[in-house]
Amino acid sequence: MMSQNATRPLAPAAPGGCPPVGIQLEGLILPPILIVDVILGLLGNVVALWIFSFKLKSWNPNNLFLFNLVIADFLALVSLPLRIDALLRRHWVFGDVMCRINLFLMFSNRSASIALMTVVAFYRYFKVVHPHHRVNRMTKHHAALVSAFVWLLVISPRIPMLAYNHIKVSGNTTQCFFFTSYKEASKAKIILVGMHRILTVLEFFIPLAMLVFCSVRIFRFLQKRQLGNRDKVQKAMRVCVAIVAVFMLCFFPTTLTTIGVWAVRSYRPQDCKSFYVFTQINIVSLGLNFLNSALDPIIYVFSSTMFRTALCASLPHFLRCQQAAGDQEASSSQTQSTVQQELKSVDGDKGSEDMDKHQHT
Repeated sequence: MMSQNATRPLAPAAPGGCPPVGIQLEGLILPPILIVDVILGLLGNVVALWIFSFKLKSWNPNNLFLFNLVIADFLALVSLPLRIDALLRRHWVFGDVMCRINLFLMFSNRSASIALMTVVAFYRYFKVVHPHHRVNRMTKHHAALVSAFVWLLVISPRIPMLAYNHIKVSGNTTQCFFFTSYKEASKAKIILVGMHRILTVLEFFIPLAMLVFCSVRIFRFLQKRQLGNRDKVQKAMRVCVAIVAVFMLCFFPTTLTTIGVWAVRSYRPQDCKSFYVFTQINIVSLGLNFLNSALDPIIYVFSSTMFRTALCASLPHFLRCQQAAGDQEASSSQTQSTVQQELKSVDGDKGSEDMDKHQHT
């Protein structure tokens, strides 16, 4: 049974601090958003994982980056059911250790998704705008090293989250939240939350600047391109536009409200009402963060011809898309042409050998 303390209005601000953040607003709004995120995310990413694992006949660096993006999405999806349960109960029943792991997975996924989407966009940029750059000679081994570095880069700043207790107890109600009041937290945890907010802002604006740069450069390259690989450039442009759209929809609200919390905390520390409002909206906006797990499969379709072809070929015959047929025909034609060239080469070699034998005789 839910404690009366869970529905009691916030207490007046204590001298030098604000009361703990409750779960009133996010308890109403977040569960349906997160449930939709889980359903759509699992549907899209299970299909993506199946295609990457069993349907792709060959791998390239781009597909390896996308596969890591699938893994990042699964980390988020694994963390969400516990969060949904806690919001519906208005009570965390899974203990301190699971609270730490849950928060770690939630925030690590956000960082990993942003970093990997940026890597995919930059790889496409080099393929189109700088086709002779050594980045385009990247092997699968090099791509694996890049992926490992990205994971290390995004996980390292989040590891301290595992070292602290994030359980909040109010009467008979237990909550698991990373965000806290000013007064009740230790100095170390306040520093940790401050680092998290700095990372939240930096890992949005720096990748956004990089994505805009890639999009503008590819667009200008497309304007100059009249013939040749124009279709390839247009495809790269679609990839960048899709990534920027997902990026803005899923991560901009959280970044904006984080800046709001930060500003109130720094410049109006006694304005507990504003702190409460910004913090509640910030927590609710996390639901959009996890929407990227449902939207990322769109990036896979735009970014990888092999993935798109394998997906279309796996559908029932009446649902197969024309693009798959076109890709298969092009692949078949290319293979046939290669075989014909090899046969001509073999015939030429045999003719030379016969002529040599005739001359020797």
